[in-house]
Amino acid sequence: MESRNEVIVKDSDSFELEPVGAGEGTSRSVLIGPGDAPNFALRKFVMKPGGGMPRHTNTVEHEQYILKGAAEVGIGDEVFQVKEGDVVFIPEGVPHYYKADTELGFEFLCMVPNKEDTIEIVEGC
Repeated sequence: MESRNEVIVKDSDSFELEPVGAGEGTSRSVLIGPGDAPNFALRKFVMKPGGGMPRHTNTVEHEQYILKGAAEVGIGDEVFQVKEGDVVFIPEGVPHYYKADTELGFEFLCMVPNKEDTIEIVEGC
């Protein structure tokens, strides 16, 4: 998709959150999409307390910044406890999952390259 290559300044709360089908209690908004910028998309994920995403893979890398709350994040064979202010890098093709804190919930920004992304649910978690 061709980028407009224009300056974008908007209130992130003005973007509608849409449920993520594979997730439980998980929504996302695309803050900057492939049609807005030439190289990366910026998305905001919101997980309700106890919500999450099942173990899955993506064909693009993920760069993430935790805005609020906390979660257990499984990446490959490792499990991490992440919280507000942490950063996370998930290489393309590496299985990962999220389990939001049952009291705090979990919100993060996720930047991905503007490439086709195939998502595959992986058994186990």
